[in-house]
Amino acid sequence: MRSTPIVAAALVCAGVAASPVQAQVQPLAPIRESGQTVSPAYEGWYKNPDGTISMSFGYFNRNAKEVVEVPIGPNNFFTPGPADRGQPASFQTRRHWGVFAVTVPADWPVRDKVTWTLVIRGDTLRVPGHLRPNWEIDALKGEAGSGNTPPVLKFAADGKSGAGPGGITAAASLTGTVGAPVELNVWATDDGKGRSTIAGMARGGAIPVTLRWFKHTGPGEVTFTNPAPPASGPGGLATTTARFGAPGEYVVRVRANDASGVAGAGHAQCCWSNGFVKITVTP
Repeated sequence: MRSTPIVAAALVCAGVAASPVQAQVQPLAPIRESGQTVSPAYEGWYKNPDGTISMSFGYFNRNAKEVVEVPIGPNNFFTPGPADRGQPASFQTRRHWGVFAVTVPADWPVRDKVTWTLVIRGDTLRVPGHLRPNWEIDALKGEAGSGNTPPVLKFAADGKSGAGPGGITAAASLTGTVGAPVELNVWATDDGKGRSTIAGMARGGAIPVTLRWFKHTGPGEVTFTNPAPPASGPGGLATTTARFGAPGEYVVRVRANDASGVAGAGHAQCCWSNGFVKITVTP
């Protein structure tokens, strides 16, 4: 694996990405339950099979309990180009790595950048995505040593698949009404090369893919009957339902983690994939 960026927490707090050679630093300020800001974070870039390039982004919500909502618009946007590049508007607590990816053409100039800006509680924090060679993430092709790759996700048994931070978006949008359950199905499989697989097999079987659903964007509260359904059905099928507190357009995200035990965190990005589902909710 090439040199991979490690984002120092102290620099993430400032909205600035650390260099690959900087060690992780824990923030000195005490963790508060609420009232704090959210910093965008740039994780690195990787090549896609079709020749395009994806820039992986995450974030750091400093709060211990408060989920921060920042609708896409003047306080949550990308430049240049479209303000909406698939970023979240709902920020879960603490650090979340590789939550989404911005895709650019294969011939994107190395000198060019896309910058994510968040304005929260009077603070403006931004981070640029770039294609500097030492920020390339190649663990998606197989983690050094183990050959581990991220889980594969599908939203139909015979549908298109995707993996990695950019993951896959469901081909068809779903519809629902306020307060009524909307069924969510996802198929998740893995290559079984995670670091914990040997220990799992010693206990009588490989450790399966683990899933977690999140609200990504939307105007109201989203609750899941089981936010972490088991991928134990045929072909790795996992099912849950979601209820929506207000009408509007939503995106929900599912994160699939492999047997490595890396719960969506870490700079290598070898070990999890994202899936996105669009849902239109009527009154």
